[in-house]
Amino acid sequence: MLLPKTEVPALELPLINDTNWKLSDQNAENFTLLVFYRGLHCPVCKKQLEELSQKLDKFVDRGINVVAISADTEKRAKIAGEDWDIEGLPVAYNLSLEKAREYGLFISEAVSDKEPDFFTEPGLFLIKPDGTLFFSSVQSMPFARPHFDDILGGIDFIMKKDYPARGEVKGIPQNA
Repeated sequence: MLLPKTEVPALELPLINDTNWKLSDQNAENFTLLVFYRGLHCPVCKKQLEELSQKLDKFVDRGINVVAISADTEKRAKIAGEDWDIEGLPVAYNLSLEKAREYGLFISEAVSDKEPDFFTEPGLFLIKPDGTLFFSSVQSMPFARPHFDDILGGIDFIMKKDYPARGEVKGIPQNA
């Protein structure tokens, strides 16, 4: 599990627009938001990424770079890019399962022929410009994901109050 205030693993992936995306090159004013999704087979992911695409300018206005990431192949990721209403959203693919584990993502095995053999479950990671984790939400199921309006509201609070990252205590404190 990644802890807040610690450096996140390096990440470099191809995008569906035939360019490459690299976390260390982001130079975001405030944060980079990594949105890990299950893949083309997931209707909940389609809805989530379409909502994110509609709110992308709100993240950009707050100095936040955004990328959606899956373990899908290039072909599957590009189909999602064409068939889903996600224009303008950077969509990365070919996330290795090893890299997914480094981020603490859950990995599932196909239960239908519409799914790839293995894929990641959803996760959101808000990364500071120094490459450290500020916030994460990792799920073992495709349901009950954080809403982007809630995330935007949280980011507004964080920036207004200079609120620190929380949850970094590694063990149970002796005085607890």
